[in-house]
Amino acid sequence: MSQKIALITGASRGLGKNAALKLAAKGVDIILTWRSKGQEAQEVVQQINASGARAVAIQLDTGDSKTFSVFVNEVRQQLTTRWQRDSFDYLLNNAGTALHQDFATTSEEQFDEMVNVHFKGPFFLTQKLLPLMVNGGRILNVSSGLARFSLPGSSAYASVKGAIEVLTRYQAKELGVRGITANVLAPGAIETDFSDGRVRDNPQVNASVASMTALGRPGLPDDIGDVVALLLSDESHWINGQRIEASGGMAL
Repeated sequence: MSQKIALITGASRGLGKNAALKLAAKGVDIILTWRSKGQEAQEVVQQINASGARAVAIQLDTGDSKTFSVFVNEVRQQLTTRWQRDSFDYLLNNAGTALHQDFATTSEEQFDEMVNVHFKGPFFLTQKLLPLMVNGGRILNVSSGLARFSLPGSSAYASVKGAIEVLTRYQAKELGVRGITANVLAPGAIETDFSDGRVRDNPQVNASVASMTALGRPGLPDDIGDVVALLLSDESHWINGQRIEASGGMAL
């Protein structure tokens, strides 16, 4: 069995970092991307290398599809030089930015950023990476609990997350001929620095999330990293085209 390699976008911090560390702990090597946190990305690489797995960090702006061809060539080169391979196994489309803006006041610029980062980016990045994915590989896209339940101020963000959920089903349908599965993970509210640490650092928001969650607390990065590792394990090979929400039971 060849060494498994996962490509994770937006893994310099937050849920992407946690997922990278969880997978590395299970012996999966990591190609991670970062947009502006280069030093933090290198620290993640060092943690993974110290654990016995191998990792490399490559800069990528998932909101700028014009850069994807250059990025894919860099991935190809890293696969060749570091792993003596021409393919990788798992793709986690995790990178994202937050927006808290009422529908009535959302600007076209804000809307376009949400579409480019959360939908157009994963759409065309995955498309361009397909030639480098092994047959029998895995695609795991990241959505949000907000695509199921509605909280004011998230219309643009939640709408593009809904779009990625539909795309995931089509990927599963069309890529099944190659044995590639595609699923979507929808985290609930998690205590990270996403959205300026809104859930983690604002006591009112934290308490509100806890009050609407069956398990009585917001999520932690480990809660999501563990699910990523589960969904990218050999035992989950028959899960395909599914939306898996990991929210502790929010808004049930």
